[in-house]
Amino acid sequence: MSSALLRQTLTAAGCALTVAATPALASCPLERATYGDTPSGARLEFTPTGEGATVTNSFRLLLDHDMVFDGIVMWTADVSRPYGIVMNKCPEGDVTGEELSACTLWEGVIYAVDKVGDVTLLPAEGSDAPNRLLLPDLGPSLAASTAYGVDGFQNIPSDVFTQDGCQE
Repeated sequence: MSSALLRQTLTAAGCALTVAATPALASCPLERATYGDTPSGARLEFTPTGEGATVTNSFRLLLDHDMVFDGIVMWTADVSRPYGIVMNKCPEGDVTGEELSACTLWEGVIYAVDKVGDVTLLPAEGSDAPNRLLLPDLGPSLAASTAYGVDGFQNIPSDVFTQDGCQE
């Protein structure tokens, strides 16, 4: 995605997000936060990652028809960014780049959006969960995947998820 297109996406999302009303939630650490996309019914639930050198955040993406996909966040080395990956039935253990590519449904930088619409990068575990998350091109990427359709999920989520809870 070009930087101009990304800026337009973030600006449009930020503007739309400032208008949307959201219930106030008590402080919740990111690794326990849950998010929803109301139109599609999609859910994004973070889980504690634990001590890991590479993966900094873990989550699950739940879609209709009981479809559940694993997600991880790793910070990039060159320009430090929280790079998220949503996967479907990836093999365990050492995998080749080709195997990982075949099971990856979406990948990209994950942005946090606060209550006034300011956009920042996804914080680390232990930080307060942001009000909203922006996963650019999540919906179109999922719609282009083999998991979409008659035998998979049918409601395509948007790229914006709003915090709606905190797991015990």
